[in-house]
Amino acid sequence: MALINMSRTRFVILGPRTYNWFSRTDVQTVASRTCSQSVNPSIRLLTTCDVSKQCSRNWHALDIAEQKATGAPLKDLAHRDEADFVKMLYWGIIKRERGALARAITLVESTLPRKQEQAKELLSKILEYNKSVLIHKMHGALSFRIGLTGPPGAGKSTFIEVFGKHLTHLGHKVAVLAVDPSSSQTGGSLLGDKTRMPELSADMNAYIRPSPTRGTLGGVTRTTNEVITLCEAAGFDIILVETVGVGQSEFVVADMVDCFCLLIPPAGGDELQGIKKGIVEVADLVIVNKSDGDLIPAARRIQMEYISALKFVRKRSRVWRPQVTRISSVTKEGLEEMWKMMIEYRELVTESGEIFHKREHQYKVWMWNYIHDHVLDNFRSHPAVKEDISGLEESVARGDMTPGMAAEILLNKFIRSD
Repeated sequence: MALINMSRTRFVILGPRTYNWFSRTDVQTVASRTCSQSVNPSIRLLTTCDVSKQCSRNWHALDIAEQKATGAPLKDLAHRDEADFVKMLYWGIIKRERGALARAITLVESTLPRKQEQAKELLSKILEYNKSVLIHKMHGALSFRIGLTGPPGAGKSTFIEVFGKHLTHLGHKVAVLAVDPSSSQTGGSLLGDKTRMPELSADMNAYIRPSPTRGTLGGVTRTTNEVITLCEAAGFDIILVETVGVGQSEFVVADMVDCFCLLIPPAGGDELQGIKKGIVEVADLVIVNKSDGDLIPAARRIQMEYISALKFVRKRSRVWRPQVTRISSVTKEGLEEMWKMMIEYRELVTESGEIFHKREHQYKVWMWNYIHDHVLDNFRSHPAVKEDISGLEESVARGDMTPGMAAEILLNKFIRSD
């Protein structure tokens, strides 16, 4: 499919069966001819009105004909095409089109400067839309954000499959943001979470998006916050953020969700393990998974030990004390009780206003996280620093100077250059 301008009227070229992208040469050829059925009997020309009804997901401008007619630089037309692309994504998202949401997330996750500018424009429009929807809603938030974390092998993906199907059965629209670890050697990521959620992947009321960490610590990606905003605009009222397998000190996801859940297996340590500072003390709900078969006695024991341990953890909320529950992703035992706990938590923090204060604090935290990341990126690419990095790294590796001395040299050069 291609879109051209002829006398300020937009036309879309559609093939006989599917919407195919035409190359720039094809568009020039068609544009140079008259817009009539004589171009090709199998090609139909549709106006924008028809396009919005039949193929609104795929329209994208290649204004070659207008460039020929007006003599406008292709660069200017390219900028306008980018604006049209952003508008197309925006309208697709608020119309709750899954394809538009997927492309928007890809745009937000891109590291190309040009794509990042488009992502900023799109997010600005989406934020305005979310605010307008929130004003009309009058009470509560657009979505309930649930963070799920735990050690590797705790059964997070299997739990999300069962929990997600339970939520969609209740009439909710569920977005799952699954984070996969990136290789420290190649930088690649498997992104295989959807293969472990076959039923939820086929559910039209659910959307699963795996994303790589790309070196970001804490079990999440740098753009998870923006993706949550896009999913809310697309009409998903439950957002599940699944982190990579994490340890005691990796709980960054707690700073972007409303309810932070720690999923542990029956062999999740003793009472002393629960008292340890870190991930346990920021959890709103501790879920002992795999409570079935021969593991039921072990699951009960670890539940009681964590209940005892949480009594010594400082209370973080005025209206909620962390709970410990057991569930089985196989038999679904305890699933309904766990969801009731989450609903109770949501109602309490919403009525008290804590959820809004919590989100305000989270936005500030992530603002500084972005500043930290961008300052480091600018530092590495700065001309005054970039040329000396490799030499100083070799000096540190040989033991000629300490890492602190090398860092001070680079920092002084960076500061003086500005």
